[in-house]
Amino acid sequence: MTSGFLRIRGGRPLQGEVTVRGAKNVIPKAMVASLLSRDKSILRNVAEIEDVGIVSEMINLIGGSVKELGDGILELESRELKSVSAEKLESIAGKSRIPILFAGPLLARTGEAFIPELGGCQIGKRPIDFHLSALRQLGATVKAVPGGLHLTAERLAGCKIRLSFPSVGATEQVLFASVLAEGVTELSNAAIEPEIIELVALLQKMGAIISVDVDRVITVTGVSELKGFDHVVMTDRLEAASWALAAAVTGGEIFVRHARQLEMMTFLNRFRQVGGAFSVRPNGILFVRAGELIATALETDVHPGFMTDWQPPFTILLTQARGASIVHETVYENRFGYTETLRQMGAQIQLFRECLGSKHCRFGHKNYLHSAVIVGPTRLTAREIVIPDLRAGFSYIIAALAAEGVSTIKNVNVIDRGYEHFLGKLSALGADILEN
Repeated sequence: MTSGFLRIRGGRPLQGEVTVRGAKNVIPKAMVASLLSRDKSILRNVAEIEDVGIVSEMINLIGGSVKELGDGILELESRELKSVSAEKLESIAGKSRIPILFAGPLLARTGEAFIPELGGCQIGKRPIDFHLSALRQLGATVKAVPGGLHLTAERLAGCKIRLSFPSVGATEQVLFASVLAEGVTELSNAAIEPEIIELVALLQKMGAIISVDVDRVITVTGVSELKGFDHVVMTDRLEAASWALAAAVTGGEIFVRHARQLEMMTFLNRFRQVGGAFSVRPNGILFVRAGELIATALETDVHPGFMTDWQPPFTILLTQARGASIVHETVYENRFGYTETLRQMGAQIQLFRECLGSKHCRFGHKNYLHSAVIVGPTRLTAREIVIPDLRAGFSYIIAALAAEGVSTIKNVNVIDRGYEHFLGKLSALGADILEN
């Protein structure tokens, strides 16, 4: 894992090749899915990221086992699950939000589950209300206890659930809780991100009956038991996009091995519109800057819209684009917190409470600074940076690579949660990383 801080001298174009493995937003969820069966499961193309270690600890704690077989392969088994003390769970759960997804498998297998207070990136409220409401509708009883929530259910039963917002986490929760429930569950206004479809495919391999219908409706017919799986995780489209933006911002050229066009089409369109260029090849995508970068207007949205996790690194690119760009964030209300540091580096960014996009979102008229105007190009200068969360963290790395002078970046280990061996990849691409 990476040490606490990093010093980067900016000004060098990144050149070369990086390999991207399995998606951070799939791997931990697939590991949780293995708890739905007593059989052994095999998960392939697993990246060495911190979230894998956190979920492995959780699985081992409740009676399962996770073995590393080498070459990015995990063997998972949970023949017998057990309840553990709140204190033991709290020490792990404070690092991530994944533990809430253990509720469905544990309720199905043991009839009870404990949800500790959760950690993860602080980019918005990300309430668990959607999760709890869905679990209650499926038949779970939820009781507040010291340190978290205690859930019980003799057997979950299918029902009709409608999400007020197509939350990825809540959709995953319903999938996990309903596949072994009695009867049919109909989830309306569900998330349909590629990572969700990947999870649906994995559960289908295990024996689940799930259909993804029109208008964001997912229907699950409960079954009595599930078997293990052997699954290859899709490439991480978020990491692939981050390297693409690093190439464009620094004026370099990066080949991202295993990057896939299909899941990145929305990003690729925007990348090309602002002056990036790419070449899709059988084994990956080559990213470069085509010429002058041009300002644009974009807004984040649920799939198939522009991903909120693409927004922070894309904003770094827009600081180097000619003209005034507009970014409207509609998924997380506090996602622009990272821009203050960019302003201190010289970026011209102004935040607004109004919806500066084609639609009025749920944050409008609620006093959230969720729209930004970025004027460029601006010269960025090095400074001391403290990383607040995962996606902003890699964005700061990109900004430091483009800045004049030496930047000192603290709390760098946060990036290990979602980017495998990122420091080694930066070095291989020619980044000027100084000895600490």
